[in-house]
Amino acid sequence: MIQSLNTTIEFQTKGQSYLGVGGQVGTFLVGDKALEFYNDRNVQDFIQIPWENIHSIGANVSRNKVSRHFEVSTDLGNFQFASPDSGRILKIARQHIGDEKVVRLPTLVQLTWKKIQQALAKKD
Repeated sequence: MIQSLNTTIEFQTKGQSYLGVGGQVGTFLVGDKALEFYNDRNVQDFIQIPWENIHSIGANVSRNKVSRHFEVSTDLGNFQFASPDSGRILKIARQHIGDEKVVRLPTLVQLTWKKIQQALAKKD
């Protein structure tokens, strides 16, 4: 049986984890001690990320709307997730890890523009 790291759950929602090949549908538990993801098909397949291990958490923001996809950066690497309630997850995370660790990730257009600028700078 899996033991949750949280003593109280502040928010619960559905979403996806992009760890490994393909996406896994499951449930997010955002609590007082950690951000947790449990796979719906296999309960033994889970991700538990304590708040103190998170370096940053971020999502794309365009036209004041938060993207459903977000990324969590930890000691062990980056974890990609998606949820229709990603904005709410980020707001709760901000209370636990601080404002400086909740960041805006660049959009696809911004990444493409940066790559073009880098390619043009190399030619000069």
